Amino acid sequence: MLDGLFALGRSVASYSDPMSLAYTFGATLLGILVGCMPGLSATLAISLLTTLTIKMPPHDAILILVCAYVGAIYGGSRTAILLNIPGTAANAAACIDGYQLARQGKAGRAMGVATTGSVMGSLFGILCLAAITPWLAEQALSFQSYEFFWLALFGVLMSGSITGEDPLKGWIMGVLGLFVAQIGQDGIHAYERYAFGNADLAGGLSLIPTLVGAFGCAEVLTVMAERSSRPKVHAVDSILPRIRDVLRYWKTILRSGVIGVYIGILPGVGEDMAAWSSYAAAKRASKEKDLFGKGSVEGLIAAETGDNASIPGGIIPALALAIPGSAPSAVLLAAMIIHGVNPGPMLMIQNPQFVYDVVAMNLLATLGMLVFGLFLVRPLLAVLTIPRTVIMPIVLVLCAVGSFAIASRLFDVWTMLAIGVAGFALRRFGYQMAPFVLGLVLGDLLDKSLRRGLVLSGGEIEPFFTRPICAVLAVIVALTLLMNIPPVHAAWVRLRGALGTKLARG
Repeated sequence: MLDGLFALGRSVASYSDPMSLAYTFGATLLGILVGCMPGLSATLAISLLTTLTIKMPPHDAILILVCAYVGAIYGGSRTAILLNIPGTAANAAACIDGYQLARQGKAGRAMGVATTGSVMGSLFGILCLAAITPWLAEQALSFQSYEFFWLALFGVLMSGSITGEDPLKGWIMGVLGLFVAQIGQDGIHAYERYAFGNADLAGGLSLIPTLVGAFGCAEVLTVMAERSSRPKVHAVDSILPRIRDVLRYWKTILRSGVIGVYIGILPGVGEDMAAWSSYAAAKRASKEKDLFGKGSVEGLIAAETGDNASIPGGIIPALALAIPGSAPSAVLLAAMIIHGVNPGPMLMIQNPQFVYDVVAMNLLATLGMLVFGLFLVRPLLAVLTIPRTVIMPIVLVLCAVGSFAIASRLFDVWTMLAIGVAGFALRRFGYQMAPFVLGLVLGDLLDKSLRRGLVLSGGEIEPFFTRPICAVLAVIVALTLLMNIPPVHAAWVRLRGALGTKLARG
């Protein structure tokens, strides 16, 4: 415990110089601005900044990315409260009560409550990040290729089964991401796969241009395809948070923090599910159920606590297992690898200080979020009046420049554009990009783990099922598949209802 505190103190001290603080507040503000603009996302912000910080020292580049991540998730609550339009998907639950409070002339109080919930959720998640990551990495040292294969497969299945209403579409996108990850030379024998004699394809599709295309270019095309009118912003009263809100709803804050971290750890679930789950749990436990949907402070604080707590929660498996918890953490994981950091079980042996560096980054980002959330409300609202016809072309140019800047390959720009157009078309048919990204990021881990496991076992598949941890993970994967088959799911719902009725009677 003391060693961890000393390590955290060293990390905080290392980021206390003026330049690091400037990066902290600048990146957090940029993230909030991105979150304030409906149609943009935290994943887009991290993707673009990854390309723009590629030449920076890892110490500074990852700080910028973490701060932008935290700022973007928080910034989306502004439009959710004032316009009933979530700035990011994570803030959709905040629309329900935040907008109702704004219509009642309490927009300032609603933003103060959102800021309070975001800060408290982030701080709770940071505590869990500092406590759980070293322990989880230590446990993962016993994992071999067999276990990592199942973990990677579970990540893809989870993202597919939770994203959207049709799990089949999610799984299709996850498998598509796994396939795209196989293009190029394999990681063991450098054998060309799906290159068809093309030298550019033989080098593989670079991760960052692919991610920028999936979330950047596709996002631009999607937003520009939709008609929009200039938003009308509600008047803002005092935004200072009230201490009594924290004291009155401390159980809701704690519950939402736990839910947010737990859901953040699950591979591929994301901040939006954390917000909705926290909101639903708060409504079930509340003594003011009738206020939910009509301007409930408790509902708003639960949603914003949950989504911000899931940010550190999503970073936990990314650091300890090299398996991202959400789409933004997947891009963050890719950026860490590009900058020479190797997340996974060996991180606590090779570079244990880095875990506490990330904890310090989240602390600084939370500080920036608090400062900007309380003192720059009205200037930030000016962003909402910028026409999307001005913003989106700039974003598209940044996508192209960033994709080219990584390796100075024109092929990467074409990759970004091709993935972007394909992503736009798939979105029109209800296919989400988050499972694709998880499949893309986890594809290399799944491929190498499967092949290494087969090499170690002499081509036998028994160890993938007979090792204790593998057996548990295999059962979880099988249950995940079965529970998303409609007849099986319907039968489970009926059985659960019957059991509940029987218990209630007896």
